[in-house]
Amino acid sequence: MASKTNPITFLQQVRSEASKVTWPSRRETTISTVMVFVMVFLAAIFFFAADQLMGWLIGLILNASV
Repeated sequence: MASKTNPITFLQQVRSEASKVTWPSRRETTISTVMVFVMVFLAAIFFFAADQLMGWLIGLILNASV
């Protein structure tokens, strides 16, 4: 079983680890945000096209069997 750490030691460790975090610059954040929007847009176009194609194919299959 792991030994318990007292709350003050824990908070000191958290503060120490948080100081090691490197935050992205404003430019990196902006570029990442733009890339996310581009990928979401491309995925939306892809899924829309796939949905339309499958709907068209299913329509052909169901109309041909009648």
